[in-house]
Amino acid sequence: MSPLITLSRRAVLKGTGALILGFQLPFLPLPPAVAGSTPMPVNAWLRISAAGVTILVAKAEMGQGVFTALPMLVAEELDVDWQTVRAGPAPSDAGTAGLVPGGMHTGGSTSVSASFLPLRRAGAAARLMLMAAAARLWRVPITELTTANGAVSHAATDRRAGYGALAGLAARQPVPPDPPLRDPATWTLIGRSLPRPDTPAKVTGLARFGLDIRLSDLLYAAIRHCPVLGGTLAKIDAAALKDKSTATGYRAGIVAVVSLPDAVAVVAEGWWQAQSALAEVAVSWNEGANAGLASTTLDPTLSKALDPGNPRAIAIAASRGDIDRAMAGAVRVVESVYRLPFLAHAPLEPMNATASVTATRCELWLPTQDQERYLTVLPPLLGLKPDQIAIHTTFLGGSFGRRLECDFGVEAALLSRAVGRPVQVIWSREEDIRHDFYRPASVSRITVGLDGANRPVGWRHRVVAPSILARVRPMALKDGLDGAAVAGIADQPYALPALCVDYVRQDTGVPVGFWRSVGHGNNAFSVESMIDEVAAAIDRDPCVLRRELLAGSPRALRVLDLATDQAGWPRPPAPVAGGRRGRGLALHQAFGSVVAEVAEVTVSDDGRLRVDRVVAAIDCGVAINPDLIRAQLEGGILFGLSAALTGKITIDKGRVVQSNFHDAPVLTLRDAPVIEVHIVDSAEPPGGVGEAGTPPIAPALTNAIFAATGRRLRSLPVGDYDLASG
Repeated sequence: MSPLITLSRRAVLKGTGALILGFQLPFLPLPPAVAGSTPMPVNAWLRISAAGVTILVAKAEMGQGVFTALPMLVAEELDVDWQTVRAGPAPSDAGTAGLVPGGMHTGGSTSVSASFLPLRRAGAAARLMLMAAAARLWRVPITELTTANGAVSHAATDRRAGYGALAGLAARQPVPPDPPLRDPATWTLIGRSLPRPDTPAKVTGLARFGLDIRLSDLLYAAIRHCPVLGGTLAKIDAAALKDKSTATGYRAGIVAVVSLPDAVAVVAEGWWQAQSALAEVAVSWNEGANAGLASTTLDPTLSKALDPGNPRAIAIAASRGDIDRAMAGAVRVVESVYRLPFLAHAPLEPMNATASVTATRCELWLPTQDQERYLTVLPPLLGLKPDQIAIHTTFLGGSFGRRLECDFGVEAALLSRAVGRPVQVIWSREEDIRHDFYRPASVSRITVGLDGANRPVGWRHRVVAPSILARVRPMALKDGLDGAAVAGIADQPYALPALCVDYVRQDTGVPVGFWRSVGHGNNAFSVESMIDEVAAAIDRDPCVLRRELLAGSPRALRVLDLATDQAGWPRPPAPVAGGRRGRGLALHQAFGSVVAEVAEVTVSDDGRLRVDRVVAAIDCGVAINPDLIRAQLEGGILFGLSAALTGKITIDKGRVVQSNFHDAPVLTLRDAPVIEVHIVDSAEPPGGVGEAGTPPIAPALTNAIFAATGRRLRSLPVGDYDLASG
């Protein structure tokens, strides 16, 4: 695989002697009524020249492997040597993006699933165009031609031409509207663990993340936001930085102190210089309506909305069967309440962006999951047109949904405009944790009715949580229902004769956003905890109960069987001196995939918890690159496990209490379990992987703790419990 490259749109489009093919990459399928008539934007490119094959990817590479998986789809149909393929980020400006919302948007674990057919068709179309060029050049029927390793051959005349030599002529051929795709039985790339093209650059330090951007005349900005959520800036006093002997009026190296609506920034020749000076700026804030906000009152407010007589509007998310009749006829009822806290994203690379703004142009270099959003947000703020704005996407040093927001990029643009030079803004870790868009806190109550044979006959589930969509996509709210808040409940694979799921929107003043797996993470914890509680109540093995409930879901049943077989279920883990061991199970269906996870834990006699092992199985449909799938499952498990063990955000006086990794700890290598990932051989369409591994791990963990100690944990994080107290 050739090294990673970066090309501008102009450089791509002005190439000569090359076949340049644009193709669509929709984020989500269009509604049937418009799918055939709505023009789609060109937001990714395939370029074939004598130098090789270049695939520009319209999805953000944040570690999940889209710079590998997506080019593999093109290369498979193109019939090209993988070693000649290069990948890079597609350019983003009004000429190539912004025409269809979500076209250059990376989220929801849809990069591969949404791209599977469009990218294969692009490769297949290009292959046919190259063959048509050769047929015309050699004056032979195209049916007599074959391709292999980036070349077209004609066996009868022993002629062969590389794609690069044919590219110029191929570019003049019509694009086939519906090219035939290869039979999966003939695939040579899809299904293989091919090496990642971005690895060498990351290992050698040549890869460019947002923090690596360096421009001529670049300045750096440190920023401090109002400590109260939703508060604004009142006034600043930068007298401590003044020095009349310098051109700027500030001491050497300080260029400007800039006021923003909710923040103050110091712009300087170096970032640490700016950060140090920022501490000397006296600031007054308008704390606003959230000044009295506190977790001690927020938590009871969420719980109160569970009451049957609460005055809040209730939105029905799903209703199947006669739930009232089922519950009235139940011989036994099992009911529990589950609570989850706000969570920060805390990616390793803090929020940063680099901007260069003039009177007629804005360029941004930044790690972002949503390039197109900037083309909507920035024009009215800067007085520019969309075609005067260009986004250069860098590698993302983690994101987990945080970089779907554009607050940090907007700040860079405003600061650059204010000082008239390129500016790179970098948030400190404290700013990152205290000014996030957090995973919503939620409270769920589940009531399960059982018949005389201990079979579940009714499942009533109420979710109380703030709404993400109310802020991000208000048009997606239907009759008060935020679908993200109830994700993974109504579409669970378990056979339940009667089901009722409802939602109570309880906004809190805490800004909420998309966090890895969104509502699935919260709801998998409550659903899979309840399945275990029902199993315990009827004295049945939790795996056996799940198998019974999955009798009509063969795909989920295969995943469950693979995970439990590999984990050694139902044999208990080997005993250990000075502690108790347990094994817990959870299964969840999300993002077009099914994942089951088995966690093994040890709880010492003095209450110390050790997660020893996690065994995971996934059916994600066609496995494009098994190594990428394993890596993503491992990452999702560790991410979710870290949150389950210690993750929480608490509020006091409108302020986020946590500030850095000392009081918002993340899982370290020392405490990470052994992880095994097993992939089901599947012919289903590709599903999501990056988020699918996160939801099951929290309930698998707490179910394992119950198996070890007999203690049921119905809220997170686990670190809030004293496991030695029985």
